[in-house]
Amino acid sequence: MTEEHSSPYAVTVDATSHHLWKDKIPLLGRLDMELTERCNNNCIHCCINLPEDDKDARRRELSTDEIKGILTEAAVLGAMSVRFTGGEPLIRDDFTELYLFARKLGMKVMLFTNGRLITPEIADLLARVPPLEKIEITVYGMTKESYEAVARVPGSYDEFRRGMQLLMEKGIPFVVKGALLPPNRDEIDEFEAWAATIPAMDTSPSYSMFFDLRCRRDFPEKNRQIATLRLSPEDGVSVLSRDRERYLKSMREFCSKFMRPSGKKLLACGAGHGGCVDAYGMYQPCMMLRHPDCVYDLRSGSLEDSMTNYFPKLREMEAENPEYLARCARCFIKGLCEQCPAKSWMEHGTLDTPVEYLCGVAHAQAYDLGLLEEDEKAWEVEDWQERIDRFVNEEHQ
Repeated sequence: MTEEHSSPYAVTVDATSHHLWKDKIPLLGRLDMELTERCNNNCIHCCINLPEDDKDARRRELSTDEIKGILTEAAVLGAMSVRFTGGEPLIRDDFTELYLFARKLGMKVMLFTNGRLITPEIADLLARVPPLEKIEITVYGMTKESYEAVARVPGSYDEFRRGMQLLMEKGIPFVVKGALLPPNRDEIDEFEAWAATIPAMDTSPSYSMFFDLRCRRDFPEKNRQIATLRLSPEDGVSVLSRDRERYLKSMREFCSKFMRPSGKKLLACGAGHGGCVDAYGMYQPCMMLRHPDCVYDLRSGSLEDSMTNYFPKLREMEAENPEYLARCARCFIKGLCEQCPAKSWMEHGTLDTPVEYLCGVAHAQAYDLGLLEEDEKAWEVEDWQERIDRFVNEEHQ
């Protein structure tokens, strides 16, 4: 479209017709940035956090100028938004400077935070220069006892509540999400009732429950602890399908689009079409994939080079593990399964080893939806397309 529209004050044209974009295709839609792995919480389930006072981590983190340079290049490559996450992004002393820099570049800012460091000054900043995306806050409990049993920091509950109140008072849009853990699993109804009172919440809150292991493979003991906190596949499906009618409607739509064997390609998702910059300048195809063969050092390269030369090669990677090829590559419920190179890396230190827990979750969901019979394995099913069509069309029969 090249049609121009005029008014007495301006001429509006399609952006792609402007000389700045001539013969160019934007390489990035959004950039994810982990500003730090350090956090002021010490959550029992976290796959990334390091202590707030970890001096070595702080020393290795990208400097203010390095982050600004990455943000500037991302904007040149077409990124219209950036997600600041961590760790706890507000823990950085230069957060305000980085936030304003991104907004002056024209980027929307999505902020993932636990809310504890939302001070009156931060709330004023967010009100004065809106992020243009809803802030996302994870809630670990509805009481001091449950919240701090997860966060493991005295006083963290009161600080979280204060942060919420400041956002509410300033009219700053935010949404909340939960993590289902032993200290708070009995609070789902209370949490959802409270979440419904938040003006920006237009859907029920999402939950983490099938927790990831440590992305860095750095603390084996914590990995063992995280594994004990996961819901069983059956219990997880029960949570997902609590609102049965809405759940089935969404799953019919999902299954009509995303249910088919993925084949040999390892990155069968959107990973590599964008990426995440970690706290130390490594650019990875997705936030969780930290295998050393899959990351690009921005301190010695560029976003453009990674997107045009490095990531395309990663997207051509194929599985070699015979077990993966016999199961995952042929499995028609792969769309329900979180199995991916990042999960294999976290669980096994490889890119293509099946993760049994995730396989169990996907099969439990498929059994619940009627796509599989008891004891069937999805990779052995030959009439999978007919089963999907039948499930998708059940609503209209």
